[in-house]
Amino acid sequence: MGKLTDLKNRLLVGGTRFVDVRGFWLRNELEAMQRLPKYADPLNLASFGRKVFSQNDEDGIIAEIFRRIGTTNRIFVEFGCGDGMENNTYALLFQDWTGLWIDGSPRNIRKIRDGLPQTIASGQLAVVESFITRDNIDKLIAAHIKTREIDLLSVDIDGNDYFVWDAINCIEPRVLVMEYNAKFAPPIRYCMAYDPEHGWDYTDHGGVSLKFIEEKASAKGYALVGCSLSGANAFFVRKELAAGKFEEPFTAEKHYEPARAHLAKIKSGHPTVFKTLERRLRNG
Repeated sequence: MGKLTDLKNRLLVGGTRFVDVRGFWLRNELEAMQRLPKYADPLNLASFGRKVFSQNDEDGIIAEIFRRIGTTNRIFVEFGCGDGMENNTYALLFQDWTGLWIDGSPRNIRKIRDGLPQTIASGQLAVVESFITRDNIDKLIAAHIKTREIDLLSVDIDGNDYFVWDAINCIEPRVLVMEYNAKFAPPIRYCMAYDPEHGWDYTDHGGVSLKFIEEKASAKGYALVGCSLSGANAFFVRKELAAGKFEEPFTAEKHYEPARAHLAKIKSGHPTVFKTLERRLRNG
């Protein structure tokens, strides 16, 4: 029994880590927020937010974005992917997407490689361990992604996000997801100074304000189409794809959500459930 328990604890799996009254209360609060008049426009993305493996409601928002604009090659890149259990693209693997995860933590990468050996061996997922800077990101991606246009890029490195994203030239994502610093509400334009050795120190210093990244993304051809209700991630779609399909105006003032840290406390990932993705591959 001890060996079996140890094996299961090493697996990257789905499920719910715990079931408690507070978890259900938080879900109810999220659903209640989605019904507020602010989100009544059918083109608003908030009511579509759902959690599968994302940290908050990003999985549902991403699914709705692609329901509206369609997919092309179903290729994603996510850097700052963590241990795989709470990121924006793990759920996409269950929908036959392929992609690349990059993270600087040896522990996180080891957990992913131990948990998804068949997924990686099949070529569906490439996993790279590297501390990410604006000087290496383009090469890291180009080594694994050979198609210039991809469907999704997700950026979450708790600091140099803008500078690293701005340095990417090898791919052109149709949809961009980027973390923003919700402390700085519009119209504040805030961006931390670039620091190649930066690591999040658990303060509110770091990253970018929503207004700053809205303007920078707009200059690159992206429209801000929504934010997660937890005030963590912003969603951008190429302008030629966004018109008429998402709530306008595409501004930070329209789509900003404040930080609601308590909505991020619904955890996922049960250490004693077998790998459902690996089983799906094994069974064909």
